[in-house]
Amino acid sequence: MALDGIVIRAVVHELQSCVGGRIHKIHQPNPHDLVLQIRGGANPGKLLLSANPTYPRAHWTEATYVNPLEAPMFCMLMRKYCEGAVIEAISQPGRERVLHIDVRQRDELGDLSYKRIIIELMGRHSNIILQDPATGAIHDGIHHVTPALSSYRIVMPGAPYTPPPEQHKADPIDVQSKDAFKTAYLAAEHADSPDKRLVSAFSGLSPLLAGEIAHRASLNVVDADDSEDTIDAIWHAFDGMMAPLRSHSYTPEIVTNEQGKSYFSAVPLTRFNGERKTYASISQCLEDYYGEKAGRDAVKQRAADLLKFVQNEISKNKSKLEKLHETVEEAKGADQYRVLGELLTTYMHAAGKGDRSIEVINYYEESQPTIKIELDPLLTPSENAQRYFRKYNKQKNSLQTVEEQITLTKNENTYLEQVLQQLQTAALQDLQEIRDELVEQQYLRDRSKRGTKKKKSTKPSLLCYTSSEGISIFVGKNNTQNEYLTNKLASASDTWLHTKDIPGSHVVIRSESFGEATLQEAAMLAAYYSQARESSQVPVDTTLIRYVRKPNGAKPGSVIYDKQKTIFITPDEQRIRSLPHLVK
Repeated sequence: MALDGIVIRAVVHELQSCVGGRIHKIHQPNPHDLVLQIRGGANPGKLLLSANPTYPRAHWTEATYVNPLEAPMFCMLMRKYCEGAVIEAISQPGRERVLHIDVRQRDELGDLSYKRIIIELMGRHSNIILQDPATGAIHDGIHHVTPALSSYRIVMPGAPYTPPPEQHKADPIDVQSKDAFKTAYLAAEHADSPDKRLVSAFSGLSPLLAGEIAHRASLNVVDADDSEDTIDAIWHAFDGMMAPLRSHSYTPEIVTNEQGKSYFSAVPLTRFNGERKTYASISQCLEDYYGEKAGRDAVKQRAADLLKFVQNEISKNKSKLEKLHETVEEAKGADQYRVLGELLTTYMHAAGKGDRSIEVINYYEESQPTIKIELDPLLTPSENAQRYFRKYNKQKNSLQTVEEQITLTKNENTYLEQVLQQLQTAALQDLQEIRDELVEQQYLRDRSKRGTKKKKSTKPSLLCYTSSEGISIFVGKNNTQNEYLTNKLASASDTWLHTKDIPGSHVVIRSESFGEATLQEAAMLAAYYSQARESSQVPVDTTLIRYVRKPNGAKPGSVIYDKQKTIFITPDEQRIRSLPHLVK
């Protein structure tokens, strides 16, 4: 993980601008994250504190978060002690992946109250803890740590705060001479490569930065000797990296190597070749790197029950279709019962009650073979003939019913495949609309309290891109949005796009005149927000809105259209991300 002590130092330096500001609002959009809205200070804005076990981080954010209707208990506690409080100091103990935010507030009696928000960014052990610095006691933590989970420390209300174990390493920022560096380096546990030894010697250095120092020193991983030349090369590379950091001169960047793996750092990563993106602030860098990943992860967690339900329904329908097709194959033999009934009627004079069978000539076949017809001895010949005619009518009628069931099941699966695709590309704010739609279609039960009526929004929010030609392109990310976009918002002369025979979003170009670039970008969006987003040469149909209509009784989002043209496009994620976009 590249979120090391150096990155945290850059974050703490950037957050000094909110010292003197006031915590105006506190929200907890999910079990791991807090969002503090800061007013006043040199740089007001939203501060994200995340103890996500996979994506822990702290930085300014411009993202929009969906908050629960009822605030969690930890959020309520934070509001009680910290909402309205003034930020007095932000610090980093040592070079640990820990931030301290000290705040001052007046309590109910008007007396000054001091609290400390401790953010520990340590992978699966990450936590956000509210502490009383006067007593050292914990008010509460966003994640509880009980004696059963850890024998080293407890994070529970009332327990004394114990910081994470100290590493007893040298602070790389304070090491400013070769002698001090050599002492710390040689004192470290001997490792099989210089980069691993650097990690053992200095706090806050991740394997990523240690590898960068070894690369700048032009050392191979096998160069692990303690010769003066080796130490001299490592020292110059080490000092070259640390010198700008001592004066808080950072160069936040994300590098994507030739294998497609991305890394971020507060210093230039010269060891990697590939696409390189530099940022004005460490917060922008962290938001760009983590934002989409964390967003997808949050959506995946929130949508897990819906995904499982829809996948199960699709699986059930596939099994149902198999059985229906088996029934069709069996029903195809219905004609033989009609033939047997007619032959028995013709040769009725040759049979009698009590006969178990009769042999007759099958004049329906050109060779006119002799066939044997099984009879029920308890029935007369006429009743046996009627029995075969009843079997024929029963299977003929069932065949018609089964074919209707096959059509209905196929249509239902098409709809569910569309919902599944929408869940896979949904943002957090889209999920409730999808859940409400499944309730309306009677797939899910309405879990809202009785007597409380939900006020349904007539204007769902839509994702709007601006093409390279300055034209608005709207994307519907679920059926509620698709129906509103296509049937209400769009004008008859607007252009409508959708992947051909592939579940995907409705896309509308809100203009009568536009160039080829806008059409290509809209087609790319249609392909990207579809089940074929990872494919190449995706077929996308395009026509005018006036030629798009919803059939009577059709499922939400279902349309038919004509006078379309088909273009083939390969989604380019980088080009799509470069287009300005917002939710309207």
